[in-house]
Amino acid sequence: MFISGNALNLLLNLDNMKTLRANQKLEQIIADVEKKGLEAPKLIDDLKELREMALLEQDPLVVKSLRLTYEFLQENECFDVEAQYEEDEEGNEYPIEIEDKDNLLYFLNLLKNAEHKINREEIKDYRSALKLELY
Repeated sequence: MFISGNALNLLLNLDNMKTLRANQKLEQIIADVEKKGLEAPKLIDDLKELREMALLEQDPLVVKSLRLTYEFLQENECFDVEAQYEEDEEGNEYPIEIEDKDNLLYFLNLLKNAEHKINREEIKDYRSALKLELY
């Protein structure tokens, strides 16, 4: 029996959210944001739906991060969250300036492999930054 690379990836689900349905939803959201940016139709509703899927997957970090993301988008109509930093030679950290669309795409792509240690740390950074901005 021959299984294509795409089919194998879908069966194994190694590099994305845990369920095929959540993976497909995440890919659809990313594609919409790539095309339309933050003005993507139904972006907030799609993020809410993805959050419900993350609830079923029982990943509290992803659930909370998604909720804070759509709340931030609703409240600010932008995604100027300072969650990524670069360090100079002296160890001082400075926020990296990223356009809203690219910032959101970066965050969404972290979710593709949310269980990876480094991605998880960056998702936590986004969660913390969003909480600071919102509350």
